[in-house]
Amino acid sequence: MKRIAQFSILPFLLLTFGFITVQAADRPNIVWLLSEDNSVHYQQHYGAKHGPTPNLTLLAKDGLTVEHAFSNSPVCSVARTTLMTGMLAPRIGFQYHRKITQTNLPPGAKMFPVYLRKAGYYCTNNVKTDYNAVNANVWDESSRKASWRNRSDPQQPFFHMQSFAQSHEGSLHFPQAAIDVTSLNTDPTAVKVFPYHQDTALSRYTAARYHDRQTVVDAAIGKVIDRLKEEGLYENTIIFYFGDHGGVLPRSKGYLYESGLHVPLVIRVPNKYQSANTWNPGARVDGFVSFIDFAPTVLNLAGAKIPSTMDGTPFLGNGVDAAVIDKQDEAFGYADRFDEKYELVRSFRKGNFKYIRNYENFYPDSLQNNYRYRMLSFSEWREHYNQGKLNEAQSHFFKAKPVESLYDISKDPHEIHNLASNPTHRETLLQLRSALQTQVKEIHDLSFYPENQMIEFAIADGAGFGETHAVEISSLVDAVDLALLPFADATQGISKGLKSKNPRMRYWTLTACTSFAKQAERFAKTAKELLDDEDDLVRLRAAEFLAIIRHTEPQSTIYDILASNPSGTVATITLNTVVFLRDHHGYDFQLDSSKIKGSHEPLVQRRLEYLNKQD
Repeated sequence: MKRIAQFSILPFLLLTFGFITVQAADRPNIVWLLSEDNSVHYQQHYGAKHGPTPNLTLLAKDGLTVEHAFSNSPVCSVARTTLMTGMLAPRIGFQYHRKITQTNLPPGAKMFPVYLRKAGYYCTNNVKTDYNAVNANVWDESSRKASWRNRSDPQQPFFHMQSFAQSHEGSLHFPQAAIDVTSLNTDPTAVKVFPYHQDTALSRYTAARYHDRQTVVDAAIGKVIDRLKEEGLYENTIIFYFGDHGGVLPRSKGYLYESGLHVPLVIRVPNKYQSANTWNPGARVDGFVSFIDFAPTVLNLAGAKIPSTMDGTPFLGNGVDAAVIDKQDEAFGYADRFDEKYELVRSFRKGNFKYIRNYENFYPDSLQNNYRYRMLSFSEWREHYNQGKLNEAQSHFFKAKPVESLYDISKDPHEIHNLASNPTHRETLLQLRSALQTQVKEIHDLSFYPENQMIEFAIADGAGFGETHAVEISSLVDAVDLALLPFADATQGISKGLKSKNPRMRYWTLTACTSFAKQAERFAKTAKELLDDEDDLVRLRAAEFLAIIRHTEPQSTIYDILASNPSGTVATITLNTVVFLRDHHGYDFQLDSSKIKGSHEPLVQRRLEYLNKQD
């Protein structure tokens, strides 16, 4: 598989810092310290004015700061499985958060601690796992008490991973009665509210409280560092600190904006593994790295072989090309289902420009997710939109998304101004659009099989299935990408796709139709015929399209799908449409769990909880 982005920063270390080759007899200990739901936007070390992190500052002063580190996914289970495998989630089939069914890794492939253990490392995790792929015997110990201290041989090298939940989204799920400005270290009136957020007392309080969480996490990280020092291990241990993905104020976690993907990364390499007289402490490196690169990097540092099944490349250790360090400027991102909320979004960043492809653009970012709206600031934002109190930038979140977006991050760091239709940036748009199209085709992106079909056909070996069905997946990408054309240029392809014998081709062609909305009304007659399609998701998308253009009421088709299809996954997808059509297009639905054949699925119950609560 060709990988578009080849990331590497070791050459810079080799040439500038005098990195010494690690011998098998003197392998480094390696520690990962992860703050949950944490992007660069909240850290003083990356330019924020609030929430001091003295331990991180000291680590960086004596180490290396990576300016452009990215999670490939903006949500935990997908991001962590990417970290643990070094594989792109849509290629394997673990791109959905919360998993309905765990996927299998390619034959013979393992999560990277398995390879470390075979190489003689003692591997521990404290404590979060949250994997979407089948795993076995990953850790020597994984628990709240797991530590390198439990290894039987004190000379045995270790890998230790520790997560800090003090910055997790849940830390902002406070009730109104718990709001206490006097308890904060950060003054809410001094907080600069992001331009897409409403400037209210609650919004400022929430942001200030989250800045405070940075200091809380920093103190916890400091305790681990102190323990390493006390036990005489600090100078034998390479320490990585990073966020497990972005977050966590509204429009960050779960979304492919920079606030959801761009994470802090600080690495300290002890003098023992460097030339002390040439190393320049405090360096900040501009080359891009992504989560798929972390597993091969650790294996490379440990002197273990990097398996060919991994998509990433090492950015520390031996054998990295010194010529590419400052040229690495590409990152690929993916977002699919987040709990019960469905969408399909891919992103490709190159240098300062970020391209986002919203394949189901008619779903607004604000589409209901129960967990997300536990945050008072999220709920207030929606209330103010419904009351007409928001400006244009603050309202984008609640409206249908553009089919594609282009942002200049250097001038528009919060991704407010879409340049996709700007003639000045036409060439950049086409380059990044092509790069993303190439990427999703080359990895045989399994999200072009709806989740129920991916589970049915590809769960045993997603990578192998994708390779076998590469031609079909490529054609499905082309079908939905008809939405990128002027409508007049897309009509012939739409006519052909709606009559295809392949149900997935009909599905994605209907998706392109839905992206055009009223422009595609000429296809209403064909779409109405597809309400009786043999494939329930084709029927669902036809109903969705016809409902959006106000041509046909969707209820009877949707009720029939829910009553007749036993798949919990199909029921979850169908209820996503119900919530969308009810909340954003005003259609009324009367739902009874006893009449939903797939109601056994917990995600179905989450949707019903919301729908019934609102009735």
